[in-house]
This record gives sequence, C-alpha cells and structure tokens, in this order.
Amino acid sequence: MNQSSKTKHSFDLEGRTAEFAKNVIRLCKQLPKNVINNELIGQLIDSSGSMGANYREANDALSRKDFKYRIKITRKETKETHYWLELLIEANPEFKGKIDILLTEALELKKIFSSIADKSS
Repeated sequence: MNQSSKTKHSFDLEGRTAEFAKNVIRLCKQLPKNVINNELIGQLIDSSGSMGANYREANDALSRKDFKYRIKITRKETKETHYWLELLIEANPEFKGKIDILLTEALELKKIFSSIADKSS
C-alpha cells in the first residue's frame, strides 16, 4: 500500500469499518466450530457489522442530535466488538496473533469514534 492509499484509508471510516467487519468474518470462518465459538462468533459478527452500519447512519443523520446519538452507538458497538474479541482469545488461544490485529484496530476505531463523539457534544 502506498502512502496516499494509507492516508485515504485512514480518513475513510465507512470503508475502514467495512473492511474491519470483513476481516472479522474472514477470521471467524477459520475458527473451529463448537458451542462456545458459535455463540462468540455470532455476537462478534453482529457487533462488528453494526459498528459500520451505525457509522453510515450517523453520516446520514437528520440532525446534529441524531448524529451525536448514532456516533455514540457506533462507539458502543466498537467497545462491544473489542469485548467479544477478548473472549474469542480466551476460547481460541492458538488464534491470539490474528485476533490481536483485530483488537488493535478495534481500539483505534474506538478512540476515533470517542474523539468524534466528544467533539460533537
């Protein structure tokens, strides 16, 4: 990836959240299927997809108040995604390296959405 792609990616949060959710799906397809993973995977896919969906809704908000509300939901979903990833490591320590990459991205996104939420208040 060249420098201009990195810069564009950094500011394209709709694309970044979509790519994050796709990476979550790709990881989940690799995990062993069992009762615990099935529950964690379902929760993780829901929250990671919801993060991007809510961010897109915030961008189409009808008012400033609506935008603030939706950004806060986006941040909440990002925090929830981080939580499910932590539990996924507990259930699948052999995937820790791959999950850590997603944890780092979730943390970065949470910081971005927290900053947006704080500035919109």
